[in-house]
Amino acid sequence: MLPQKQAEEAIVSNLTEMELETREEEKDEEEQQSLFSVKSLLWHGGSAWDAWFSCASNQVAQVLLTLPYSFSQLGMLSGILLQIFYGLMGSWTAYIISVLYIEYRSRKEKENVSFKNHVIQWFEVLDGLLGPYWKAAGLAFNCTFLLFGSVIQLIACASNIYYINDKLDKRTWTYIFGACCATTVFIPSFHNYRIWSFLGLGMTTYTAWYLAIAAFVHGQVDGVTHSGPKKLVLYFTGATNILYTFGGHAVTVEIMHAMWKPQKFKYIYLLATLYVFTLTLPSASAVYWAFGDELLNHSNAFSLLPKNGFRDAAVILMLIHQFITFGFACTPLYFVWEKVIGMHDTKSICLRALARLPVVIPIWFLAIIFPFFGPINSAVGALLVSFTVYIIPALAHMLTYRKASARQNAAEKPPFFMPSWTAMYAFNAFIVVWVLVVGFGLGGWASMTNFIRQIDTFGLFAKCYQCKPPPPTGAAAAAANHH
Repeated sequence: MLPQKQAEEAIVSNLTEMELETREEEKDEEEQQSLFSVKSLLWHGGSAWDAWFSCASNQVAQVLLTLPYSFSQLGMLSGILLQIFYGLMGSWTAYIISVLYIEYRSRKEKENVSFKNHVIQWFEVLDGLLGPYWKAAGLAFNCTFLLFGSVIQLIACASNIYYINDKLDKRTWTYIFGACCATTVFIPSFHNYRIWSFLGLGMTTYTAWYLAIAAFVHGQVDGVTHSGPKKLVLYFTGATNILYTFGGHAVTVEIMHAMWKPQKFKYIYLLATLYVFTLTLPSASAVYWAFGDELLNHSNAFSLLPKNGFRDAAVILMLIHQFITFGFACTPLYFVWEKVIGMHDTKSICLRALARLPVVIPIWFLAIIFPFFGPINSAVGALLVSFTVYIIPALAHMLTYRKASARQNAAEKPPFFMPSWTAMYAFNAFIVVWVLVVGFGLGGWASMTNFIRQIDTFGLFAKCYQCKPPPPTGAAAAAANHH
């Protein structure tokens, strides 16, 4: 018992050191900002509440508008059950990621490694716990997922603003919003998203309840049908979009590192998910109830709701929130790029912003090539989210604690609701097999089939994806009448 007690004391000591070091990192800035308490209040966050707002705000943004489309592919019952299933599964893997972060950091601090002016990232956790091959896998999947996550936010901006102002096509709006979103290079880290996370969640909450209430007020369209699920391709495409919805924890490590007490993160993502359920379930169900199979050809829920002041407000608020979510997805990419070019320790915000700009260019370009709002979510979910935030974390946890000595000296013991290491191992194995077969295998087949169909129908560089055709000109109309 004595060695175990000493190990536990060492862990407590390491966690206290972690907390003190994180506090020391903040102290310099807090002293400088003591005269600017309002700036500190709005700009500088690291509490458990900040982390909760960041997780909830980041988890559901533009995907809120595509969930009714997924319901039309899945049917009402499957849509609701899969949201709950993947929401809880996502919360578990976010918990696993937080445990591995604490393990990595406590081991490094035993070696007197300092993380002042250094943001720990997921690929570094994998490197420290499992070696360079895992680092390479984590880096490849995480960066590619976050790259396309940023692309999706940019596509969504163009798709949404079109419903307020259709004088410009969606591709032109993508150029404009690409330039706007590039300003996120000036936000140094997740510490500085305090006010943005708070506002973002408020905006999403308004939009979700607008969708639900507007759908009920509108009522069911004439001859509405709810025939989903009709085809396996559509069913697994919709399921994979929901997998994507609750796979927003690719930035978990960066959010944890921004906390003053990272060990408090454990259940924050679950609490954020429970709140997100109150937004996604009512809105998706109500819009699908009102419009049914019409949604199969309208991946953006805004396109079917009547144009009025409430809808315009929802569109504008979602645009602002998508700007924030773009920053969430891009910030870890900025960190990786800074580390590659040796600028990560630079304190000048302007120099770092300048160094980050090359990251935005490929995102801008990809958003113009693949403007398929809706289908691209499912493709990214199947091919990238499945590995990035489900399979790799579950496998990493199984391998990190495969030895009895690692389990005995673990910085975090199994949670109270699953106190057995065997049960944790079995549940992680289930996640790996399920997501590999259903998410990556069947979901990958279905979403890529659907994605290729969009390319065949609309072509790459589509100027205005799913836009109404322009009214015929006078000459064209006369010719049509003549024939």
